[in-house]
Amino acid sequence: MGFDETDVSAQSGRVALVTGANTGIGKEIALALGRAGASVVVNYCELENQAAEIVKQLRVSGCNAASFRADVASEQQVLAMFEFIEREFGRLDILVNNAGIESSSPLVDMSLEQWQKVIAVNLTGQFLCVREAVRVFKSRPRLESSAVRGKIVCVSSVHESLAWAGNANYAVSKAGVGMLVKTAALELAGLGIRINAVAPGVIQTRLTEAALASQSIKSHILGLIPSGRIGTTADVAEAVLWLCSDRSDYVHGVTLYVDGAMHLQPEPSPTAAEIPILSGLSKAANAGLSRLRGKYVRRQ
Repeated sequence: MGFDETDVSAQSGRVALVTGANTGIGKEIALALGRAGASVVVNYCELENQAAEIVKQLRVSGCNAASFRADVASEQQVLAMFEFIEREFGRLDILVNNAGIESSSPLVDMSLEQWQKVIAVNLTGQFLCVREAVRVFKSRPRLESSAVRGKIVCVSSVHESLAWAGNANYAVSKAGVGMLVKTAALELAGLGIRINAVAPGVIQTRLTEAALASQSIKSHILGLIPSGRIGTTADVAEAVLWLCSDRSDYVHGVTLYVDGAMHLQPEPSPTAAEIPILSGLSKAANAGLSRLRGKYVRRQ
């Protein structure tokens, strides 16, 4: 059973930005925030028609919504996005940093471009959005209905703490997100700004659907998840809603794992069969969806 959004995550009068919000996890988060009463800015980098569809769904549900195309790895595009939010909505109360990509390769074969692009989107992009959100939060008084001036949730991954062979760039970017959240929390808690992270495990999305259709692969992956099931985008969205609510007012600088205890398993690095499945650990609602590499990578 999901949370009672009218109680746990009432967001009426608040404005939320969700990056990489046109598919998968980001889409689910954007829709959940809209159902909870927030106005929602749907950020995307590609697949504009899907972003437009999310905005349409939000508006049909009675939510004020708009989309904005921006590559979060570009400082100028991020600045333009926040200027748009100021111009169109006049405030920002919630940032959900969800956009991200992956580019799989054994370390010895990984190009500098592969390394830099993943770090730029997954880590630098989160930094840029956090920085600009904090600047907005500091310039605005908090809503009377809110316990704090602003809330930030960074979507990380189980690979924040779990090594991933063939994806050093991705794992390092997520470990960086975890430390960004902790460090920022020390600076921001006294300002009335909360920042936390969620770390999804294996999540059922379009990216993992085909691989999970193989019963042998699915059974193997389920063996890595103590809770015995694959996660859903709703599992992640509900965790984000809680962190965006005043019910979590005393929660600062934590990573909330939404993975069925997968990160606690004393397992070796993923095998070749697991790599395409675990790509769902990165954000299925990422801004560069068409650039994701979904092919199997064989460990040597």
